[in-house]
Amino acid sequence: MKSVIFIIQIILGILLILVIIIQQKGSGIGTAFGGDLSFYRTKRGAEKLLFYATIALSGIFILASLIGLII
Repeated sequence: MKSVIFIIQIILGILLILVIIIQQKGSGIGTAFGGDLSFYRTKRGAEKLLFYATIALSGIFILASLIGLII
């Protein structure tokens, strides 16, 4: 049972890394060096989906880690 949780954690970790990298690819180079956009922009479409996927994957990863500690 513990090995199944371990494999699930690895898969979730890889998926979480990929989703975060995809999000970072969309940001501009100016924001990487401290520049800020001067207007408010809402998340739409795929960007919003990636945002919610990141939250969901991180929650599931934390839950799997806690289950792994208990078992």
